[in-house]
Parts: sequence; structure tokens; C-alpha cells
Amino acid sequence: MEFLHPEYLYLLLLLIPLIAWYVVRLSKTQASFKLATANAFKGMKPDFRVYMRHFPFLLRLISITLVVIVIARPQAVSSWEETESQGIDIVMALDVSGSMLSQDLQPDRLQAAKKVAAEFITDRVNDNIGLVIFAGESFTQCPLTTDHKVLLNLLNEINFGMIEDGTAIGLGLATSVNRLKESDSESRVVILLTDGTNNSGQIAPLTAADLARSYGIRVYTVGVGTKGMAPTPVNTPYGIRMQNMPVDIDEKTLTEIAAMTGGQYFRAQDTEGLRQVYDEIDEMEKYLISVQNVTRRRELFLPFAMLALGLILLELLLRRSWLRNIP
Repeated sequence: MEFLHPEYLYLLLLLIPLIAWYVVRLSKTQASFKLATANAFKGMKPDFRVYMRHFPFLLRLISITLVVIVIARPQAVSSWEETESQGIDIVMALDVSGSMLSQDLQPDRLQAAKKVAAEFITDRVNDNIGLVIFAGESFTQCPLTTDHKVLLNLLNEINFGMIEDGTAIGLGLATSVNRLKESDSESRVVILLTDGTNNSGQIAPLTAADLARSYGIRVYTVGVGTKGMAPTPVNTPYGIRMQNMPVDIDEKTLTEIAAMTGGQYFRAQDTEGLRQVYDEIDEMEKYLISVQNVTRRRELFLPFAMLALGLILLELLLRRSWLRNIP
């Protein structure tokens, strides 16, 4: 219960001087009778009405309290929120080429990228998210879906060797755009992660970027890998050995792709840096939430008013009948 005009409750402070007046009045009012002897009244007990003589005043105090409550307008308030959320359609394009096995990120670039991507997916509960993988060619690992459990399972199954080796950045981006071009969402995004330069595929990266721009799709590009040399597994006559290989990321092209589509390019040199990249993208791509507050009020003053009226009538009746005083 709430009061529409709670300031009127301060009127209850007037009860204090009213009670004080009543106490002072009782102390000054003394009835006296001159009798020759009071022996006739010995042993008589006070009538019950003697104990009830203050009851009308109590009724008056309660009545005044109830009237003040009525003036303050008690109300029952029901309040709730109606929310509408519109998610963002996101395709995550992940490089699965052999260089993604380099161990400058732990345990390697591919596993670190999968782990951080899984955290990103878990946090985007309202979004349609799809998954494209690319190396020498590309294909859709998971179409756009809100069933993130299925998506995470398919993400976990990604490994090197699923497709021909190479780095077809343009083809990976074009496949992602193809997944988003029919989307009705007002916000469509590609997050493209790679650690190399385009050396495969029939579509140039900037051509794919121009295609994304024509459909109003933003592309965030992420270059993953340290600067300089990184330990990388290499086939040798003695089997696979770890060798320090130069990190060659085409940052110029990735930056141009992001700029053409209204996105942004990020560089992640370690796992924590990669996590920060996804956190920044998460902050930039917030889904729309529309909140409408609905409040319903129901007046509660009538029971208080009826009770106050009843107590006033009862006080008047008692004062003029059973508890009537003789001045």
C-alpha cells in the first residue's frame, strides 16, 4: 500500500496536543456532592461504565487517525515492466589454417580463439549467431541460430584439417555475407578472425568487403598473433617440429575491410588481448531493449472512511446514552 499524498500523515501529530488537552481537562474536572454520610455506599464496587468512561475519547482518536489516512489517499499499487528485445545477427568467421596452431597464444591460436568465442556466444543470449570457418576454402559450420547449445557444440568440434589448408580471407567473408544478406535484422555483423594474409580462394578480400557494404553489414576484423616470431608446428623430414616462424598478418587489408563496412580492426597478441577485443565488440554491438513501465493504482480509502464514520456515530451514541455524563 502507498499513499498518494503522504505529507498529510503529518496531521497525525495533532493527536499529541489533543491527548494532552484531554488529560489536563480530566485533572481539572471534579464532581462533588454534599452528603450527610457515605455509609450507604460502603462496599459498593464501581460500575463497569466507570472503566469505560474514556472509551468515547479513544474512539475519537481512532476516527481522526482514519480521517487523516483517507485524506492521504491510500492506494494499492501494481507495477511491472514490459520489455521487448531485438537481437543482432552475427556471423563469426574463424580462420582454421595451419598457422592457427602457432603457440604464441595458449595452448594455440585456434584453441584460444574457440575458447574466447564461446564466452562471447554465451553472453549474447538474444542474438542469432552463425559460424563460418575458412582456410584454403570456406563453409558454414553453423547457420544463424539462437540455440547456442548447438552452436557451442559445433564450435567445439572445429579443428585443423577439416578443410584444405590455406588462407582464403575473401572467401570466408563472402560466405559470411551470404549467410546474412537475407536477414531481416536491423543490425548485421561479421566478426572475422585470421592470423595471415589472403593466399587462396577466388574472391579478393576487398571485393567481399564491398559486397558486405552493399548489404549494410558491418565487419569487425581481428588479427591474432604476436609481433615478430611465433613457435609454429612445421612438417620436417623428422616429423612435425616446433619452429619459430615470422607472424605475417595483412593488417592493411583487414583495416580497409573494417573501414569500408563501418566496423573496426583489432589486433590481439595474446589470449587476454583477444578476450578484450571480444569485450569491446560486445560493448559496441548492444541489442535493442525497449522497456515500458506499467503501473496500476487501486483506491483503498473507502474502507477507512466507512470505519471512521462508524466510529464517529458510535461515539455520539455512547455519549448520549450508556456513557452519558452529567455536567
